[in-house]
Amino acid sequence: MTLLLTRSDLEAVLEPEACADALRDGFRNAEGAPVAGQRVRTDLPFPGTATALIPGLLPGIPAYTVKVNAKFPDARPALRGVICLHSGEDGELLALLDSATVTAWRTGLAAALGTHVLAACVEVVGVIGAGAQAELMVRGLGALLPYRALVVHDTDGERAAAFAARHGGRVLGSAREVAAVADTVLLATWSRSPLLALADTREGQHFTSLGADEPGKQELAADLLQAALLVVDDRELAARTGALAAADLPAEAADTTLGAVLRGEHPGRTAATTRSVYAPVGLPWQDLALAWVAYRAAERRGVGRRIDLLN
Repeated sequence: MTLLLTRSDLEAVLEPEACADALRDGFRNAEGAPVAGQRVRTDLPFPGTATALIPGLLPGIPAYTVKVNAKFPDARPALRGVICLHSGEDGELLALLDSATVTAWRTGLAAALGTHVLAACVEVVGVIGAGAQAELMVRGLGALLPYRALVVHDTDGERAAAFAARHGGRVLGSAREVAAVADTVLLATWSRSPLLALADTREGQHFTSLGADEPGKQELAADLLQAALLVVDDRELAARTGALAAADLPAEAADTTLGAVLRGEHPGRTAATTRSVYAPVGLPWQDLALAWVAYRAAERRGVGRRIDLLN
């Protein structure tokens, strides 16, 4: 029997603190997995793209994930798909999970974790792009390191206003206005041209950029990436399809990875005046980390519906 977990099921069993802990452990241990994860993406003869992440593996978890996503920018939600959680013993399909929910949680909370580790100050948090990933970034960051004030900008004014109302913030008119007042800036947009350059920033600021997760997408200009302490989740992936690729920078332009910082192999930020950037792409093991948390919690609490795909 396979456990089917919908968006509402996942929202009922996932908790930011537990998910952040699972992701932190994953960043520390993922290099011990015997098989490297792959990210496969293709354009479609439709107004969207298809992406598959396989396999999601972590030491100590007797299962793996396969994720298939469709990304259609004009749709709501823009991301739709499924995560298959398989037993590592016999390949049994343990669970089918809504991919949009798991992806938003793992992406947003991993970004919150990277922000918490690297940012010098989170007194005023700025949000550029008020979608699902920004929602989880702000929730996760609030759990890890509470902030005093929040400012937000989105090209959709109504969405920005709703986001600000939920989080006690205020709306600003542009990305540059957000950067002018925030200590830490979180970006999660579909932008294909830089929203911020070095001249728009000041010493000591931190930027977490989630939008450059496919070729052609870019949120931060090359001069800002080169001037900052630049941390990614995977150097080669960032240079192939992430923030480095968009800025035409090589893998060596990244100073380190978040895993190396969390393992103590790199000191991270060493001065309050340093600009820092965390620019992840997203890795297959992160899907497993949260899918496993959700599956075990749902099993304990009797959440979800059992289906027999072999019947």
